[in-house]
Amino acid sequence: MRIKYQRVIEGIAQRGEYKLLNDIYTDLYITESGKTGDETEMKIVEASKNQETSETPIKCNDMFKRLTEQDKPIRTMLTQGIAGIGKSFSVQKFILEWAKGSRNQDIKFIFPLPFRELNLKEGKHSLMEILNQFFPQTKGLRFREKYKVMFVFDGLDECRLPLKFKTNESCFDVTHQASLDVLLTNLIKGNLLPSALIWITTRPAAAAKIPAEFIDCVTELRGFNDEQKIEYFRKRISNENLANNIIDHITGSRVLYVMCHIPVFCWISSTVLERLMEVKKSDTPKTLTQMYIRFLIFQTMQQNYKYDDHDEHALDIPWDKKGFLALGKLAFEHLKKNNFLFYSHDLSSCDIDINDMSVYSGVCTQETGMFLGTTYSFMHLSIQEFIAALYAYVSADNDKKNVFLDQNEAQRNENEAMIGLLKTAINKAMESENGHLDLFLRFLLGLSLESNQHFIRGLLTQEKGSSHSQQEIVDYIKAKFEEDSSPDRTVNLFHCLNELNDRSLVNEMQNQIKEGKLSMTELSRTQWSALLYVLLTSDEDLDNFDLRKFVSSEECLRRLLPVVETATTAWLNECNLTEGSCMDLVKILSSVSSKMIELDMSSNTLQDSGVKQLSEGLKSPNCKLEILRLNNCGLTEEICSVIATVISLESCTLKELELSENNLQNSGVEQLMVGLANPHVQLKILRLCKCSIKEEGCSAVASALAANPSHLKELDLTGNNVGVLGVKVLSTILNNSCCKLETLKLSDCSITGEGYFALASALKSNSCLTELDLRGNDPGDKGVKLLTDLVEDQSSTFKTLRLLKSPDAEEAHVSLTKLLNTNPLLLIELDLSAKIQSQSVVKKLPALLEDSHCRLQILRLNNNNISEKDCCALVSALCSNPSYLRELDLSLNTLGLSGMERLNSFLENPHCILQKLGLKNCSITEEGYSAMVSSLEKHTPQLRELDLGGNKIEDSGLKQLSALLKNSSCNLTKLKLCNCHITEEGYKALASALESNPSSHLTELHLRGNYPGKSGVKLLKGLLADPNHKLKKLMLLNPDAEESCSFLAQVLDTDPLLLTEMNLSEKIQGNSDVRKLCTFLQDSHCGLQKLKLVVLFVFTK
Repeated sequence: MRIKYQRVIEGIAQRGEYKLLNDIYTDLYITESGKTGDETEMKIVEASKNQETSETPIKCNDMFKRLTEQDKPIRTMLTQGIAGIGKSFSVQKFILEWAKGSRNQDIKFIFPLPFRELNLKEGKHSLMEILNQFFPQTKGLRFREKYKVMFVFDGLDECRLPLKFKTNESCFDVTHQASLDVLLTNLIKGNLLPSALIWITTRPAAAAKIPAEFIDCVTELRGFNDEQKIEYFRKRISNENLANNIIDHITGSRVLYVMCHIPVFCWISSTVLERLMEVKKSDTPKTLTQMYIRFLIFQTMQQNYKYDDHDEHALDIPWDKKGFLALGKLAFEHLKKNNFLFYSHDLSSCDIDINDMSVYSGVCTQETGMFLGTTYSFMHLSIQEFIAALYAYVSADNDKKNVFLDQNEAQRNENEAMIGLLKTAINKAMESENGHLDLFLRFLLGLSLESNQHFIRGLLTQEKGSSHSQQEIVDYIKAKFEEDSSPDRTVNLFHCLNELNDRSLVNEMQNQIKEGKLSMTELSRTQWSALLYVLLTSDEDLDNFDLRKFVSSEECLRRLLPVVETATTAWLNECNLTEGSCMDLVKILSSVSSKMIELDMSSNTLQDSGVKQLSEGLKSPNCKLEILRLNNCGLTEEICSVIATVISLESCTLKELELSENNLQNSGVEQLMVGLANPHVQLKILRLCKCSIKEEGCSAVASALAANPSHLKELDLTGNNVGVLGVKVLSTILNNSCCKLETLKLSDCSITGEGYFALASALKSNSCLTELDLRGNDPGDKGVKLLTDLVEDQSSTFKTLRLLKSPDAEEAHVSLTKLLNTNPLLLIELDLSAKIQSQSVVKKLPALLEDSHCRLQILRLNNNNISEKDCCALVSALCSNPSYLRELDLSLNTLGLSGMERLNSFLENPHCILQKLGLKNCSITEEGYSAMVSSLEKHTPQLRELDLGGNKIEDSGLKQLSALLKNSSCNLTKLKLCNCHITEEGYKALASALESNPSSHLTELHLRGNYPGKSGVKLLKGLLADPNHKLKKLMLLNPDAEESCSFLAQVLDTDPLLLTEMNLSEKIQGNSDVRKLCTFLQDSHCGLQKLKLVVLFVFTK
């Protein structure tokens, strides 16, 4: 067996030549596939350019090792792959390494049994008799339980047995005689030799012959990935420069590069290109048709040694016309039947002499079983398709016959015959459900090009090939796009146009995409097809599909489904989709080639009925979806039981589920939690934001987590009315040592300080929680500190506490923490006077101030050069969070009119409790001032201190303020109006107001830097002396003048501010006293009209 399986024959074996398998073997890309499917092979080839490289590849010799997350050993393995992908080579490699003793030595015997030989076995036999016939050395062998044996059934797609798993009799005895069909079904089921390993290889279309319940694992041979393609050419071609040239040529042609995913095509390409490039031929093939023409010529010339290897003149090629037409007829007739394995009677029916089959060894293979006869096939399905196309073309050109029609129906001229053939072939290919004529049609149209006819001139009877109108066929194909055909067929028509060198539709669509002119109303069926082809054949990564880049509609989604099929991530959110789109996606999710991992359908009107349809795809064992977003899809509690069933399935791979902004309510969540409690659930992240969940829903969540605590890592209940009771219930599960929840989001959940306390207690006692989001809740007086203390605790796993709702608030928090070296959320007094250096902090600060977790009682922002616009933003923020601030100082910033308007809104807020307001030098206008007074009159009885100094209030403004002071509800105790351009008239109004309101609470009045006139000071001083008024402190002078005034009062024994005449003769002396007098005289409140002064100066050295 080692000798047999170490040898490989490629193409025509000259003089018994062969190669060693290990010298040319290149690892293939093999992955676990999930389940079987029936995609067309050309579709699988096209999809190979986007194959998921993140999947863990499986080595050929490790096929029967337990794969990730497999609970039980693998007994029956099904490996699927398209024709020529390397299935038989993989089997050969596995057996060779076992026979050499290097791998899988726990297997005692391996029995390779190709289906093409088993097909010929008739009558009844026992399993032992079958083995004895294929392997005579097994006679007398008895199977024992301790011996591990393997059966390898290569080529299920070649099996002609019915494989009646449901109706065949059961058989448990290896010596019991039965039909081969009965023996095989019982062996695969495990009735016969239940401990034996079974390895079956097949093309995808035949995989469904074996029911899924009898297969433990499905793997897929995907051929060569990009690195393996390069490795193959370097291994096969020893000349490094030549290998590099071939690699450059292949990578330069997208069509050839994609096809090199198939190992057999790599061999065909290297066979052709090595020979052409050795002799420096310039016309190297760039299309599939050109490549296969050259390959057929090369194999034909190889068979006839008398011809020079480098002689490729069309008329010198040694074509055997009769033999070729017979071989072409075999290829064509069986291609129509989708058959690719032939026996002697098939050859005879096409007038092929079995003894002459060696002549075609360059394109055909024959295998003679040890006892069971000979089978024939083309070296690869694509070779059969090419020879069938060549036969059809030659028949039309030479005999004016359309091979699709009755042989008696000949056309009157060659043009009519050729046009008729091409149109019929196009129609037949479009009618095919499985695309078995797709590649045949591409070859046929490629052969119709005059530039390609040169190479097959020796097969044609005419001196010149057919001169049919190529444009007529191009137009015929373009007309087909307007018919309602499957996307796969229309994409193949573009490949056909490519073979005809017509790229007009593609170029037009590429320009539309580039110029951003895509619009659903503008696109015809032809243009939709062109868009689909452009996307599928582009070099761009199609793993991430975003429908919004095209047209947000169901029509666009339906047209581009083949592109969606290639994606691992599909963003279909906000695309005007309805339940009709769900059925289309079911097909993609259920497909064996499905690779979609993430699906976002948020903000579409899917409703319960649409998601119910979608769930059928989610239930499929083929579905690989890990992330599903269904936010804002119009769902209700009715759909929750369906979703619960899906996530409970053992095959379900969902790890992240978003159902936010749907009206699920408590009843829906209770049903959903039944699924979450199932031990099979793999869900790691569950988001249920704004789902109308209350305390009862939280109880259901807690119960589910208690029943199945080890899976869920993140839970988001943002925007639900969880409340204190709900959060207490959730806190109990956090105490559970088995709970693995790491992230809990409870933003905007109506949680108060009591809830914060419950969470802090749970986190402190026992929890895996690392992140907690409580934004938009009410922490009470101690809530923030309780949780921040835990974050700072080095022994706690809890490290991330989110309290602030916006990024700006977070940035402001970080900046202030650095500036103050403390957490500003723990402060009740924040003094930033003249401390803000960066304007960015000023712009972010409002977001922090309006957050519910900011509990400042005192805020000082004076002297920070804050603009009117930023002042507006700051005050607006205070309006959003007015319940705690008792003192605000905005002095020496530009508040302006707009700022005052915002401030008035704050003052009018019924929750405002401001007691002290500093607005010194804030550029307040008269209009702004009037509005503020009006607000204070109506809404702010709690205000105790007001500083309006440095603003141009004037008498008119003061009169309005005086009206406020008359109001019995005014509780101002301190009023500062320094440097406000107030004159005697204003003083009178102020004094009058205070005099008319004996119950006024004002105890302190500052009027420095104003102009009291003759009577202003006297009026106010009189109130100060009146025991019926509470005014106790009147500040009229600046500090230096106040000191001077006190000095003069002592000298004169009276208040100098009330004097109009002052006699200081011989009462002051020296420079010091004179300077004090001068300071007093300079103050605007000095009302002296007459001063008598004799000063005694004392001079010193």
